[in-house]
Amino acid sequence: MRRVDVVYTLLLNEDETKILMVKNYSRDAWTLPGGSVEQGETLETAAIREAKEETGLDVEIGGVVAVNEGLFTELGQHVVFVTFRGRITGGRMEIVRPDEIAAIEWIDVERADELMPYYKEKLRDIVRRGAEVAYYDEGVRAK
Repeated sequence: MRRVDVVYTLLLNEDETKILMVKNYSRDAWTLPGGSVEQGETLETAAIREAKEETGLDVEIGGVVAVNEGLFTELGQHVVFVTFRGRITGGRMEIVRPDEIAAIEWIDVERADELMPYYKEKLRDIVRRGAEVAYYDEGVRAK
């Protein structure tokens, strides 16, 4: 099986009652902004890039709020999903890739749980708890 790393960014409105989500054409499903990590790219860089590509927003990445994985035997993939907490730092909310993204919306936390039921600890609990695990990019190391 081929290993695939996917990153998501959890972005909240000011009063933390809504989560920014995108509707993807490929699966006709709502998700957090995110996607596959490209070769040679760090998890953090991928999360920043994917958020920008999918929402038009510049984000700053915080700690990790969830790690999920799945074996997709029909695709021959072992996928590891890393969800970061993020903060909007600039940009303008817009659909940058209309061939991939059908909509971008602030969605109530309770509704977000219904749309993305993949978290053992519900999104509302992740938001309420506010805890993160530190993420640190140690950079490139020479042998």
